[in-house]
Amino acid sequence: MSAGSNASGEDTLIARYFKPLATDPGAFGLTDDAAVLKADGEDIVVNTDAIVEGVHFLADDPPDTIARKALRVNLSDLAAKGATPAGLVLTLALRTHDEAWLAEFARGLGEDIATFGCALLGGDTVSTPGPLMVSVTAFGRVPVGKMVRRHGAAVGDRVVVSGTIGDAALGLAALKGGAVATALTGDSNARDALVARYRVPQPRNALAFAVRDFATASMDVSDGLAGDLAKLCAVSGVSAVIDASAIPLSDPAAALLDRGVIGLETVVAGGDDYEVLCTIPENRTTGFVQAAHQAGVRVAVIGTIVAGASSPRFVDQAGRDIVLKRLSYSHF
Repeated sequence: MSAGSNASGEDTLIARYFKPLATDPGAFGLTDDAAVLKADGEDIVVNTDAIVEGVHFLADDPPDTIARKALRVNLSDLAAKGATPAGLVLTLALRTHDEAWLAEFARGLGEDIATFGCALLGGDTVSTPGPLMVSVTAFGRVPVGKMVRRHGAAVGDRVVVSGTIGDAALGLAALKGGAVATALTGDSNARDALVARYRVPQPRNALAFAVRDFATASMDVSDGLAGDLAKLCAVSGVSAVIDASAIPLSDPAAALLDRGVIGLETVVAGGDDYEVLCTIPENRTTGFVQAAHQAGVRVAVIGTIVAGASSPRFVDQAGRDIVLKRLSYSHF
């Protein structure tokens, strides 16, 4: 993403909408093909996620929310690694050059860049005959050797998750119609809250320091709590037992579950939560919960890591297994 002197359509687009956002000295005003991100004696954590029209957002979603989601899903990954945001590069694949759409997209991105302190360093803009696609590569900083991996969960660790689970999947369901949309008829506040969680995730970057200080393993929940926990357990060589009643739910989600409009599977396998899922040694759990509270992030202890190589078990209050036909959202 560089705007040169021989301005093409792409250069004009970049200069108008994205150069004003690239205020970090290492971005060189987007006049070069590369940027500089200073390490300052720390490890640089790198992650990338793309969002695609019709898969991760809907064609009529507001442009500013698409920009925010593209950045925030990556910030969520950084939070789960214990990293603080440092910068991003953006790739934007557009079908058309829509000035009004671009202005709103750039406004949303610019506001989030300022909110989260994640500098725009560069990227690329391309045209496509296919669906709109936004890809962000984000960079974060951690002290040397302190990034928290998925690997590391140990038998006896407590399983902890931030925020609430299932809201985004229900927000998408509300937008698409069907049983959830019907059940929310007449309750615009609940519908709007769920849709907002789908369109604009809330990355838990305030939790990064606590994750770094306490967690043995960590990842963000993007494809569904059940499936992502299975991934964390598999790479750590363990399993888990999860108390379904301890999974934190928003009031709208809990109401839909209580009324039988949805089942547990919808909540734990729907995806797009972008919450932190981590494991904490039992004797340090209270400290982690207190640190999370001080950071202003709600966390819940939902289960325990156990020995074994099987998929995590979800149980009811009586300890009976809950059978899940689906663990997560699948891209393929």
